[in-house]
Amino acid sequence: MNDLGELDRPGTPANGEPPAAERTVDHGPSSARRGAADPVKTLIHRHRELCERAVDPLEIAAGLEAHGITDRTAARFRHRDVFSLAEEMYARVSRDGDAPPPATPAPPRARVDWALLTLLPGTLCAATVTALHLTQGRSRLFVAAAGALAVALALRAALRRGPLSAADGTAPGRTTLWTCWLVAYSLLGDGLLDSSVAGGPDGLPTGTADGPWPLSTAPFLALTLACAPAAWIAHLFTARARRKLGTSRGLEDFATAVRPLMLSAVALFLGALVALLVLCTEALGEPAAHAQAVTLGALLFLARLLATHGFTYAPAVVLAATATVQAAALAAVFTSRLPGCGFLATPVETLVTTWGAGSVPTLVCGGAALALLIHATRKLTRASAHAPHEHTP
Repeated sequence: MNDLGELDRPGTPANGEPPAAERTVDHGPSSARRGAADPVKTLIHRHRELCERAVDPLEIAAGLEAHGITDRTAARFRHRDVFSLAEEMYARVSRDGDAPPPATPAPPRARVDWALLTLLPGTLCAATVTALHLTQGRSRLFVAAAGALAVALALRAALRRGPLSAADGTAPGRTTLWTCWLVAYSLLGDGLLDSSVAGGPDGLPTGTADGPWPLSTAPFLALTLACAPAAWIAHLFTARARRKLGTSRGLEDFATAVRPLMLSAVALFLGALVALLVLCTEALGEPAAHAQAVTLGALLFLARLLATHGFTYAPAVVLAATATVQAAALAAVFTSRLPGCGFLATPVETLVTTWGAGSVPTLVCGGAALALLIHATRKLTRASAHAPHEHTP
């Protein structure tokens, strides 16, 4: 590091002068940090716990940024950026001269266990769909219940391990309910909304796309199968961002490098989801429902990508709002059947009549996904979002 050679150890005279004289003699920018009013020393004292537990300067840089210290702030400490300031702080809290050299945080490695877990939800869902097409009557009901439980448990396991797990290693938490509602709506919602606008439904779902309450099995199957590419793309994004963290020389430089990586990750996931949708639609012989499935997939992927980097509040709020609007649309149609309440369903009926039942989730999930995308471009381009955590996927 360029500035470390100029730093004196505490108590060491400078240029042969006693320590008291050092306060009045100007030896250049580096001496401003060595005097009694040493701003870097004050900063180290304020963030001592961060400096002592850090395994490299990059972790300190991420922690400083999380506390609101920017490159402009670092200039007041006579450093060109936060990364350079972090290197000095790391060196000055040296471990008796045995500090390891700066190193880039190692990206998480792909592991067989989470790779298999991400394949499990789609595999179980495909098996359930196949069993539903081979059974009838009460047996089909049992198969549907057992399959739904198995897929839910598999999804929970996949979200607890690997690249889709939360930053602290905990379960999905409060977003689970809203995620389940949105995924269930992709299976049941369009058919229920379409039939309710027409005066139905006249019966319970039969597990087919041509019953009184049609099911949209293809989007549901594609979303569960997309769990695997979502995990691999999230892993790839994390690994590339960690490498950028090691090569960037400023916060703006890092943000500029990571932003296209994040947008590319979202685009790559949407491409994989579209391919799975086409395959599932052709295999099951169902009408295409690409728009609503793609917008929902984008929403869930962005929410999970934010959660894996420690940003859980915004995804929870956006998912809750999305699920509430979808539930309100269904409730408005059924409430309009009460005397004097017919006007409540007018907006929903207009959308369904003009663009079909899929227009409701498409508009709602699309708007929510756009909001999370804007939020992610601000949060996931920060160095602190990619600092190594104690929990390793």
